[in-house]
Amino acid sequence: MKHKPKLGQNFLVDADAARRIAEALGDITTETVLEIGPGHGAITGLLAERAGHLICVELDRALAAELRFRFRNATNVQILEADILTVDLSALRPENGKLRVIGNLPYYITSDILLHLCRHASAIDTAVVMMQREVADRVAASPGSRDYGVLSVSVQRHADVSSMLTLPPSAFSPPPDVFSTVLHLRMRDRSSELGVLNDAAFTRLLRAAFAQKRKTLGNNLRSAGYSPDRIRAACEAAGVTSDLRAEALSVSQFAALYHALGASPSATSSE
Repeated sequence: MKHKPKLGQNFLVDADAARRIAEALGDITTETVLEIGPGHGAITGLLAERAGHLICVELDRALAAELRFRFRNATNVQILEADILTVDLSALRPENGKLRVIGNLPYYITSDILLHLCRHASAIDTAVVMMQREVADRVAASPGSRDYGVLSVSVQRHADVSSMLTLPPSAFSPPPDVFSTVLHLRMRDRSSELGVLNDAAFTRLLRAAFAQKRKTLGNNLRSAGYSPDRIRAACEAAGVTSDLRAEALSVSQFAALYHALGASPSATSSE
């Protein structure tokens, strides 16, 4: 089959890597597994042998047809021809459990897929996902590091992140121009713990805080329209100082700042 660059198709051909990635999901004999972008089924075949129920979401029509034919006799395998970003993951959650998610994420929509998983964090137990190494570094980055930013906070608000392994371009066909890293996400819904129920509003705050990474938190928030008095009071309430850079704040501190700032910038810009 022809490679379709617009779909971000770089197929895993390293059998040992496929085995290690599949095994990272743990014992799945009674679990429902969701595979994102199975492609030619390098990992799918391993999952089909182990999973209680396997749901494969594949956007490419030809690949979906190939998978249906290959697994036509596997009663535990379901092939969905769909865009993963349009799939209601919570609706696929098993009645008495949670989903295990696995996938080689297309480079061009990696962040969108990660955020989609986060929106359905309460329906997911574990996600083992592969992506461009530079993106994985951002997702797993700790406060204070150069890579720490909006994506780091957004994902870590919903998951404990750890890096599993990094693969060279030669592990794929066709070889991409970059290395790829597999991340293990232990999902946990921290909405109640952090008190952040409005994802859109929280994301707006993050984007404002990280707008210019060399600027201080206070300067970025002022540029976003928050008044100096409001910023000063909010930072004091959150236990941080406005002269810090956003990369210094933990997820919990961002949540505290979000609550302390309260109103949107437009509601405070006249103060």
